[in-house]
Amino acid sequence: MLDGDSTIYALSTAPGRAAIAVVRASGPACVPIYRALCPKAPLPRPRVAAVRTLYDPTGDVTSNHSILDSGALVLYFPGPKTVTGEDVLELHLHGGPAIVKAVLTAIANTSKPDSLIRYAESGEFTRRAFLNNRLDLPQVEALGETLTADTEQQRRLAVRGTSDALSKRYEQWRRQLLYGRGELEALIDFSEDQHFDESSDELILSVASQVRALRVQIGLHIQNASKGELLRHGIKVALLGAPNAGKSSLLNRIVGKEAAIVSTEEGTTRDIVDVGVDLGGWYCKLGDMAGIRSESKQTGQESVVIGAIEKEGIRRAKARALESDVVIVVVSLEGGDDGATPYRLSADQEVIDAANDCVQAGKCLVVAVNKCDRLPTVEDRSDRLPPPLATTLGTLFPAVPSSRIFGISCQEAQKELSMDQTDPGHLQAFLRGLISTFEEIASPLSIGEEDGGRYDMSYWEDSLGVTHRQSSNLQRCMQHLDDFLAETSEAQSPPSTFGSPTETEVDIVTAAEHLRSAADALAKITGKGESGDVEDVLGVVFEK
Repeated sequence: MLDGDSTIYALSTAPGRAAIAVVRASGPACVPIYRALCPKAPLPRPRVAAVRTLYDPTGDVTSNHSILDSGALVLYFPGPKTVTGEDVLELHLHGGPAIVKAVLTAIANTSKPDSLIRYAESGEFTRRAFLNNRLDLPQVEALGETLTADTEQQRRLAVRGTSDALSKRYEQWRRQLLYGRGELEALIDFSEDQHFDESSDELILSVASQVRALRVQIGLHIQNASKGELLRHGIKVALLGAPNAGKSSLLNRIVGKEAAIVSTEEGTTRDIVDVGVDLGGWYCKLGDMAGIRSESKQTGQESVVIGAIEKEGIRRAKARALESDVVIVVVSLEGGDDGATPYRLSADQEVIDAANDCVQAGKCLVVAVNKCDRLPTVEDRSDRLPPPLATTLGTLFPAVPSSRIFGISCQEAQKELSMDQTDPGHLQAFLRGLISTFEEIASPLSIGEEDGGRYDMSYWEDSLGVTHRQSSNLQRCMQHLDDFLAETSEAQSPPSTFGSPTETEVDIVTAAEHLRSAADALAKITGKGESGDVEDVLGVVFEK
């Protein structure tokens, strides 16, 4: 029942018992609602809080039994400069469930035939703010993200989207496309009876160069939007390694609880264990998976036999790694085969091959060398490994820089902190490196040489707030721009050196339609108008 003439009201705070509950009303009947609930007191000054006693409008105001709340804080905001663009009344009540229920019932009883007062539909306050031009669609989406933000990065992303920066940029791009379409429309309508300083090919080339520059900006905008999705929905992290390398132990140390089973028996993790965790303000989805090994491995004289369930677990582990944003390759130091070598690096070839597949898929790799407590000297037991071991790891994982290779010990990390040890097992150093990796993969791209080298980080940081809906419309816009450039490619080809120059056969009507469709895709993002507005197009035509 989404009508604009009614007055809506609702509980704006979470239901339940609390110190304060806020009831908000919006619409033309806000003042009558106040007068019905507060018949003994004048209307407060606009935007100034006042303490009032609320009465039941159906009872006797001289009786104490009709008092709903003896100390409510009342604020009145006259439209149109309010959150919804209408008159708004806020009642800050004592948060007992009985008081809230009584006040909501009293507001419903103030409804009259000439002023409909009803409980608001879900999201109706925000809908009215949009319809009254107080919010645009990107700001509405950012508002929803602000209310659901759990981590610091999600909060920053949501706050960044509540400004009108994105809407202004989309409108600027839409106007550019509209202007280009207007030039083509002028060429269609007036080329025969109006003298133009430029030939039709020159005019088409001019519009095409503007479209190419705009396409570069939108392309970078879409790439940054994909980075924003990492912040919004969480960074998927996969723990990849051989059985007993310490993946489950590392997961448990990171999340601070026993989320995965730890055992010396190989193959205890069969399915994927996903755990959500807040790491330094970054929401991560950590996935502990089955250890990867092959049946060809020999243990003494006995070959390892892998069951069907474990094979399925290994297949899922490899698939989960390829779906992740960051892959932590967990290798371990085991006891040496002879007395001369105190330790050996255990890096199964199956794990190395799976890591290389992730590199080819464009995934970001981090290497964690577990069980570094086996190193012979205390000096070697740091987050940065001794040179010989680091060289070996660089050979096994050439795509992983040394800054992403860490030495840890889950066994030492489980111990209590001592006076001389602030980071047992160097787990905190590993987490700091992991957070640095998150910052690197989620940092916004900036426009480069295609736009003269201009660099404005704040401009491109706003792109991180783009939602999936907005990104889908941007993709459609890009497709229409590609169609336009393909349609005008004949005019962009170099002229022939033989004979006199001739006009190319470019379908200008189709080219202009591609620009209209591209502008429509941008208009759908903000929800404000369409690019086919006759007045706008004619304004550009007659201006030319």
